[in-house]
Amino acid sequence: MTNLSAPKIRLALATLVFVIISTACTTFPAQEFKGIKAWINSEPLTLEDLRGKVVLIDFWTYTCVSCLRTVPYLQQWNTKYANDGLVIVGVHSPAFEFEKDYSNVLKATQENGINWPVAQDNDFKTWDKWGNKFWPAKYLIDKDGTVQYSHFGEGRYDKTEIRIRELLIDAGADLSDNPLTPTGDQVEDPAFLDSGRSTTTRELFAGFVMAELGEYVQQSGFFKNTGSVIELERPDKLKAGVIYFDGTWIAWPEHTRHAQNTTGYEDTISLVYSARSVNTVLASDSGEPYQVLIKLDGEYLTEENKGSDVNISAIGESFLTVHQPRMYNIISEPDYSEDNTLTMSSNSDDFSIYSFTFGSYAEGP
Repeated sequence: MTNLSAPKIRLALATLVFVIISTACTTFPAQEFKGIKAWINSEPLTLEDLRGKVVLIDFWTYTCVSCLRTVPYLQQWNTKYANDGLVIVGVHSPAFEFEKDYSNVLKATQENGINWPVAQDNDFKTWDKWGNKFWPAKYLIDKDGTVQYSHFGEGRYDKTEIRIRELLIDAGADLSDNPLTPTGDQVEDPAFLDSGRSTTTRELFAGFVMAELGEYVQQSGFFKNTGSVIELERPDKLKAGVIYFDGTWIAWPEHTRHAQNTTGYEDTISLVYSARSVNTVLASDSGEPYQVLIKLDGEYLTEENKGSDVNISAIGESFLTVHQPRMYNIISEPDYSEDNTLTMSSNSDDFSIYSFTFGSYAEGP
């Protein structure tokens, strides 16, 4: 088993459980921000500065699909209650090394409409101070600096808003003209509910540390000579929920990179999944943009099933352009379906794959 550094252990434990929905009712003193590298949308803050306000601490990272799914609800609460004393503070604790870059986090906040204060917790100092273990995680702090409510993962948005309102009223806010309008949680796709499946395909990681830990890659040659060029061959039969590489690659701790420039898209990544939507985290080692061809069950995507980041060429090819390190939505089918085969390929040796996530909501990634 590969030795794990402290950050990799944290990623392994946190990411494997972040989709669990959990609410804790234990109260405890809020912990100050610690070791923050930079602030976005704000001058540096302290919880002491915010005493008297109701503060929502949101631990997130910008490639986490569950974190991004919660952003619309945070936006609603910020718009609805900021004038009544609610302050949202995002604590950005990165899953991948490139998420430590200030410009990347700044761009992610802008593209996702995050206009509340964001603290860059690159070294997990605040994360550890709070004893946090989840992405996303939300903690509600009352006017006296005590955590009165916490929630881990997606969902229970109405319950969270009710607690926000209770704490605001306790702090002296008058919400009589600002009624609660329940929104409910995201709606699961009817075809998924009808399928009888209890889960979608699990999150998959392509770097050799997590790939070995979670058996996300099961080609034995993948784990030999990591950090060096390796030749891999995709088997004829693919196991569901596993990443397969074909061609020339280099496996790094957080990602796997295409190891040669080609002309015919002959080196591929393949996997079999069950979901309605598919997302992938991609980056470019050189920073130069490149294109990735995408096929589903051997066919190019169409306007009906392509993800929001995919384009269809004049000759019908489906591709995305990787221009920054982030999560890309590559498939968004009309309905949930099972045992689909996804294939991705690029001619560029910058093609770097970090992870895949899957969704079975009626809308969204």
